[in-house]
Amino acid sequence: MLPAAPEREASEGDRVNDPIRAVPALEAAGLGLRYRGEWALRDCDFTVPAGRISGVVGPNGAGKSTLLALAAGLLAPDAGGLRVLGEPAGAPGLRARVAYVAQDKPLYPGLTVAETLRMGRELNPVWDEEGARRIVEQGELRLRARVGSLSGGQRTRVSLALALGKRAELLLLDEPMSDLDPLARHQLMGTLMSVVAERGTTVVVSSHILPELDGVIDHLLLVQGGRVRLSGDLEDVLDGHRLLTGPVTGSELPEHLVVERRVGGRRATVLVRGAGPFDEGWQSGRPGLEELLLGYLRSPGSARARGGNGGDDRNDEHEERAA
Repeated sequence: MLPAAPEREASEGDRVNDPIRAVPALEAAGLGLRYRGEWALRDCDFTVPAGRISGVVGPNGAGKSTLLALAAGLLAPDAGGLRVLGEPAGAPGLRARVAYVAQDKPLYPGLTVAETLRMGRELNPVWDEEGARRIVEQGELRLRARVGSLSGGQRTRVSLALALGKRAELLLLDEPMSDLDPLARHQLMGTLMSVVAERGTTVVVSSHILPELDGVIDHLLLVQGGRVRLSGDLEDVLDGHRLLTGPVTGSELPEHLVVERRVGGRRATVLVRGAGPFDEGWQSGRPGLEELLLGYLRSPGSARARGGNGGDDRNDEHEERAA
C-alpha cells in the first residue's frame, strides 16, 4: 500500500483556478447506453469532483470500460447525459483537456518509442517532455525500439507517457495496471498521486485489482450489472458502513441495512449500511476498502441503500443503484 499523497499549500495558480475546480470533472444523470440491444449502462447518476483520484471498480463486463469511453467522447449515450469538465461529453473543446488510455492501448506498431513521443509533442500544444520520458525510462525502454516489438507492459508505459505528457485536466485510465508487474504498478500509483498533488489533475482509473487502489483513491464508483451501486467520497462511503461479527444466533438486523451475511461455524460476519448503534451482541468496526467492495460484489441483489448523508450533496453521493 502506498502512503497517502502529501497535502500541499494552495498556490497562486490554485486560487486563480478555484472557480474552475468547483466544476465537477464528471457529472452523469440518467446515463445509459445500449450495446446490441442490451443495456451496457443504465440509469447511472454520479458526480466525480475535480482534483480527485476516483476508482471505478467492478467485475468484468460491469460497464467500466463503457463508462470511460463515454467520458472520453468515443461513444454517445442512448439515454441521459454526461458532462465532462462542465461541457457535454465529446465536445470539441475537451480534446486538449482530456487524456484517455484505453484497455487495449492502441498505438502505431511501426513507430519507434522516440517517434511516438515526438508525435505526442507535435499533437499537443502543452507537452511535458521530461515527464513523458521519465515514465519510459523507468521501464528501461529503448527509444529506438519499435512499438510493435514491445511487451504488453511496455506498451502500457508508452501509452501512459503519452497521456501524462499531455498535461490534461482529466486523465481517464481503463485498467492501466493489468499488464504491469508489481514494481511498475507501484511506480504508476506514485506518479498519479504526484500528478494530482502538483497539477490538480483529476484521475479516473478503472481496475479489478482492489488492493492496488487502497491508499491511493479518495473517491469511489462501484459499477455492477451496468449500474452504479456506490459512489462518493471514499471516507464517507466507508464511514457509512459497518462490519459486524457475532454469534449466528445473535439479534436480527433489518434486512434493508444488510449488504452481505457470511456464516463460519458459530460466528456470523455481516456488512451493513449505517453507523449504528447495534445490539451489544455484535462487535462493530469500519470495513476496509476491499472488505466493502467484496461484500457488494458477492451480493449483487442486496437491497437498495438509503441516503448517505441525508442531504443533496452531489459530490458525496452515498447511494446504491441495485442491479
